[in-house]
Amino acid sequence: MFPTTDLPQPLRIGMVGYAFMGAAHSHAWRTAPRFFDLPLQPQLTAVAGRNADGVRAAADKLGWESVETDWRRLIERDDIDLIDICTPGDTHAEIAIAALEAGKHVLCEKPLANSVEEAERMSAAADDAARNGVYAMCGYSYRRTPALALAKRFVEQGRLGHIRQVRAQYLQDWLSDENAPLTWRMDKSKSGSGSLGDIGAHIIDATQWITGQKITGVSALMETFVKERPIGGDFVGLGGHGTTGQAAQKGPVTVDDAVVFSAKFDGGPIGVFEASRAALGRRNAMRIEVNGSEGSLAFDFEDMNYLSVYDRAEEPDAGFRRIMVTEPEHPYVGNWWPTGHGLGYEHGFTHQVVDLVTAIGEGRQPEPSFTDALQVQKVLATVEASANDNCRWTDVGSTATVSAGSR
Repeated sequence: MFPTTDLPQPLRIGMVGYAFMGAAHSHAWRTAPRFFDLPLQPQLTAVAGRNADGVRAAADKLGWESVETDWRRLIERDDIDLIDICTPGDTHAEIAIAALEAGKHVLCEKPLANSVEEAERMSAAADDAARNGVYAMCGYSYRRTPALALAKRFVEQGRLGHIRQVRAQYLQDWLSDENAPLTWRMDKSKSGSGSLGDIGAHIIDATQWITGQKITGVSALMETFVKERPIGGDFVGLGGHGTTGQAAQKGPVTVDDAVVFSAKFDGGPIGVFEASRAALGRRNAMRIEVNGSEGSLAFDFEDMNYLSVYDRAEEPDAGFRRIMVTEPEHPYVGNWWPTGHGLGYEHGFTHQVVDLVTAIGEGRQPEPSFTDALQVQKVLATVEASANDNCRWTDVGSTATVSAGSR
């Protein structure tokens, strides 16, 4: 007889949506238990999507056991423990609240919702569920980039001294072509906003998380460079090229292409933020720099395995030095490859699964919680309110409920 092995209890996943984020999440659920020891064993039980042929093809490709064409069926199923939401932002609140009320754990893509009011309801539902051991987490995956996790560690260790300034950019160029086709990401009713919620949310969350401080006020400017885009065309990745010519139909773009804003943090630092999906040549330049009284940190996701560090006490005349974040003692890295063998975009989602499953298995709240994500939602809403009021300085939380989008 073969020796018996005590395997972890299963954590049966039901995922809603199967496009860009669905593929990234599927890879993470498959990969995490193969490289990390987890207290629960993720199982890709079912995926839901409205198109029967599309969701079946996605299930076969991505490794899901079964399919549903209505997300409500996932929540009704007794063989589902966790609902993973990878849909546009206008659906997040309804799905997440229903899942939590049914006793299912929830992982929801960012931003949490399309409005502060929706995010508040989701946060309240998550708080109620947590009292019964049911947990919810928002998917700000860049927190799980080893270099950014190391940056947070350095700040917590006091190596930067008192934080003075933060600057953050998230620059992409997939909407630089004025004939890129119109998708849900350019429809405010579905996405809530454009570059602000799609990518700006990431740098808001990451800077607040790294510094341990909240943004308390902003002055903002938003712009839509291309007011109409082709309705049809060839879709490649996030963008592509739309149908052109005299007979080609176009539809209105109702979200921002770019946003810039200044900010104040509750501990005193000032910040400058920029997000754009029309910055030619910048493919995925998510950049963060933090300056303190004793040192600085700088990071660029297009060079994601490195963190630049300046320590005034150790090397006052040397300027920044680059740390290759591939050593076993660096966050997450010890479970992967030998030193010098870098990680990629998909690893952030795998680490997200690791942290979520570990927290659920230990019976504690995973981070970022829906309450954390609500704070980001309030900043997004305040940025939009300021931009709509001639860049007026606006305190976070002082604005009426407005939308702010989803990726």
